[in-house]
Parts: sequence; structure tokens; C-alpha cells
Amino acid sequence: MAGTLFDLPTVGELEESFPQGQGHAARLEQTLLQARALIESTVSLHRRRPATASGVTHMDAEVTTETLERLLVRARRSVNVALTGSVTFVDAVLRCLVGVPNGVTVRVLCSPAALEVAPARLRALPAVRMLPHDLCGIVVVDGASALLRLGAPGAADDRAAVVTDRAAVSTLQLLYAGVWSRGHRLVDHPELSPRLRSELTRRILEQLRAGRTDATAAGLLQVSLRTYRRHVAEIMRELNASSRFQAGVRAVELGLLPKAG
Repeated sequence: MAGTLFDLPTVGELEESFPQGQGHAARLEQTLLQARALIESTVSLHRRRPATASGVTHMDAEVTTETLERLLVRARRSVNVALTGSVTFVDAVLRCLVGVPNGVTVRVLCSPAALEVAPARLRALPAVRMLPHDLCGIVVVDGASALLRLGAPGAADDRAAVVTDRAAVSTLQLLYAGVWSRGHRLVDHPELSPRLRSELTRRILEQLRAGRTDATAAGLLQVSLRTYRRHVAEIMRELNASSRFQAGVRAVELGLLPKAG
């Protein structure tokens, strides 16, 4: 695969090329899952190889920031980033983005966990989108090289690998473009109040998603029926939801509930 060249479309061009509609969205979702599985299997294979393999170079956590700086300062067209909930990874990427040359398009995808790590810095960036689930940590530069975080989302392990194999990077670029097209703009994502982040709110949202009656849910949560209904009304108001079903959908979008399996 090394040395294979691709005329890669930009993220914006790919976003415009995906038709709207539930059927197309389902096919896109399936394609993204297949691409992600391919990437994860490739990373797993390279983990078992020596430190330097064809098109892949492993790094320890302490050199990740230095490597990021070298990659980003050479960017000429685009930098596409996907952030996990890892504090050190988010901090390193956001600090290094300051060194991206003027005129380079920077796009950042983040999960709710990543947003919690650096909400102010992420909201200050011009092009940030949210997804309700965790992502692989990725930085793709000019569609030609990429840095992949190897640790699980949210884990303390921040080992990474630099990928220069053009076929592998093209897969990452296509995956990123498809996911970007499905993301929600961060400017449309409300800043969550402490109430919405509470354990009680999460448990109430789970009751709503399960379709339990108010009386049953109140009993399970060991609160009065009146108290339960008051909490539900307050949650719906903060989520700007007109129905309990919509509240459940919004909760998933905002990362307050995981996607149903």
C-alpha cells in the first residue's frame, strides 16, 4: 500500500456530495463503521510490529506534543482533528493548533467528553462540530500524513503513531469527511448546566428512554411522584424539548446518555 497516491477530495467537497435522507444516512453510517473497523485493525496490526514499520512510526506519550508541532507547522491546506476525552491529548492538540500557519483550514470534531476537558478553548475555534459518542484521536494534515492516538478513548495511555502511508491516510481522510458531515455545530450546542450533568438527571433520562410510567420511575428513583414530575419538566425546559421523546433524543445528542445499542 505504501506510495499509493490518491486525488483526495476536501472535507467540504465530500460533505456536499453526501445526499440527505434517512436511507443515505444509514448507508453512510455503515460505510463509516466499516472504515473505522479497517483503521482499528490496521493500528492493531502495527502495534505488534517493530517501532518503525512501513508508513507507520510509533511514539511515546512524551514525544507526542513535539511530533504534533512538527506536523502542524508544515500544514499548507488543511488540518482535520478528532478529539477524544483524554485530557493530555486534548491539551496537546489545542496548544499545537496555535502554530498552524495562517490560511490553513482547521476543522475539529469533538465528543462531549472532549468538550468537558476544554470547553472555552474549543468554543473559541471557528470550525468545531460535536458527535454524541467518543471518537478515535486523529490529526490529519493535508491528506498526506496523520497522527493516531493509540489509547482507548478517555484512557490515560496517550501513545500515538504517525502514519505516512498514503492509502491509509486517504482512508482516514474519507472517514473524517463522512463523520464531519454528520456532526452538529458546536455553536448550536448549549452549555450544559450543573443540573443536566447531575447523576439524578442521568437516571431520570434513562427512565424516560425506557418508557416507564411516572409512578414506576418515581418508585425506582425513590422520590415522590410530584418531585419526579417537577424534575422532568425542568429537564425538558433546559433541553428545549417539547416532548419526552425529543428530550431523550437531545440527551443523546448532548452526550448525557449513550446511544442505545
